Amino acid sequence: MKRLNNKVAIVTGGASNPGLGHSTIHKFAEEGAKIVVTDIDVEGGEKTVSEVKEKGGEAIFIKQDVVSAEDWENVVDASISEFSKIDILVNNAGIALIGPFEEFSEDQWDQQINVNLKSVFLGCKAVIPEMKKNNSGSIINLSSIAGLVGLQGCAAYNASKGGVRLLTKSIAIEYGPNKIRCNSIHPGFMATNMNDPKKIAERGRDFEAIIETIPLKSMGTAEDIANCALYLASDESSYVTGSEYVVDGGWTTR
Repeated sequence: MKRLNNKVAIVTGGASNPGLGHSTIHKFAEEGAKIVVTDIDVEGGEKTVSEVKEKGGEAIFIKQDVVSAEDWENVVDASISEFSKIDILVNNAGIALIGPFEEFSEDQWDQQINVNLKSVFLGCKAVIPEMKKNNSGSIINLSSIAGLVGLQGCAAYNASKGGVRLLTKSIAIEYGPNKIRCNSIHPGFMATNMNDPKKIAERGRDFEAIIETIPLKSMGTAEDIANCALYLASDESSYVTGSEYVVDGGWTTR
């Protein structure tokens, strides 16, 4: 039997390829999950759904602004209408606004906190009532190594991802009696669009210098995160909640 057979999963930010959400969607579908893909990028999101269906999986796409409570209500309603339940939520959507603290505007701060942290609050709040009905559920929140240690030029990003880490633990405590598990994943430097060598250079960093700081001497892949999410989504992790899974090639061991 597949590891997510007959489970229904919502994955936000699933349009970007390569991307953590995109890879997680494919991994979940391969393991038997029915997927609700959400993103503000309609074309990319629909393409992701088409890819899943071409491989024999089940998926639907819903356009979503993750900082809109109304959009979250729509996603939950559509998920129940299509698949009758919600077993898994992966709060993957996020952005990284990088820059010197003194030059950071209030609008940039609000945008960073809203997309990375408020969205997780809204997502958890939206799905928990449905999970409570079934007395089960797995919520997986994408944080970052920036939710564990300080990074230069990343004050707002650090704050948002640190918030995700502790929000995760709070939810795990509060909804453990309902058999709803909540865990966070903390990616390090991953080979995705966000860490394209050109974008790293634009941020004033050196790609090869970053690689040298990683004990395993390479960036991780989106599939590395998808594999971790798969474990947390599956019944194999039925006694795991409130935990943080660091997938960073050893970067935070220093």
